[in-house]
Amino acid sequence: MRSSCRIGDAGTYDAGVPPRCPLPSRHGLDAAWLRTPDRDRTAPAPWPTMGDWLRERLPGRLDIEGMLADRRFVYDSGRPVGDDDPYLPHTFVWFHRDLRDEVPVPGALPILYHDDRIVVVDKPPFLATIPRGRHIRESVVVKLRAQLGLPELTPAHRLDRITSGILVLVAERRWRGAYQTLFQQRRVEKVYRALAPVDESLVTPRTVHNHIQKTRGDWRAYVVDGAPVNAETELMLESRVDGHGVYRLLPRTGRTHQLRLHLAGLGLPIVDDPLYPSITRTDPDDFSRPLQLLASELSFDDPVDGSPRHYASARRLPLRSEQ
Repeated sequence: MRSSCRIGDAGTYDAGVPPRCPLPSRHGLDAAWLRTPDRDRTAPAPWPTMGDWLRERLPGRLDIEGMLADRRFVYDSGRPVGDDDPYLPHTFVWFHRDLRDEVPVPGALPILYHDDRIVVVDKPPFLATIPRGRHIRESVVVKLRAQLGLPELTPAHRLDRITSGILVLVAERRWRGAYQTLFQQRRVEKVYRALAPVDESLVTPRTVHNHIQKTRGDWRAYVVDGAPVNAETELMLESRVDGHGVYRLLPRTGRTHQLRLHLAGLGLPIVDDPLYPSITRTDPDDFSRPLQLLASELSFDDPVDGSPRHYASARRLPLRSEQ
């Protein structure tokens, strides 16, 4: 199977569509790429060598000297980039980054269903859906790509790192459009359950609807009063456990942090929520207090063969710290 190249942070420096990736995936991750800028070929080269260009483009981000010496930068032909190679415009360079050590996330990642098109898992809390930031190896995508031998495995939707429950992934690139569109068009019925305080004066079932907005770079989303409704959640108190209520939540929309914000707005913040109603500073490697929010059920008609599908998490509230 042909490798696909991941356009990582490095790949945002220059525009351009790369040819076939010459490097195999590693740790379930595709290679990152860079492209040298275009220039007037009659003008002097802006950098004497390819090594000079790499040092300027990635200052302090990678061990450029060591990676060049170890022949870890390659051209699209697979030939290693030499430190003294003459600079060439519009040239693609691929490489794999070194990954830092990560604290293993406790808990199992059960596979509930697996066929040629999709993989359905019951995600534990604290395991990221996709590799990002400090969580690379400890992500569903990286773990399952390696475990199942599926280098093109991609989520059809996402769960927050601290949220547990049902997650659907697409096995191959050719099926991504069908399943991702299914979620984007909200043709999926989702049932969440959350552990939160009980307000005896609050009548349920009830529907919460408002306008939620999240600014890029901010940790928390917020409600914009008077703006057109873009977030809607139906909720009901289903049972009681450990002095709290178990709420059944039916999101009709999929705004960032919608369920957490809607419950907090009712004065019922989800147990062990580090963001709502206020920010609680926590060590990202502290797995002792999982957010009590569970993506417990998911149903849809398969977009390829039309068959009805239903998946349910085996996890129950309250969620315990997994060892």
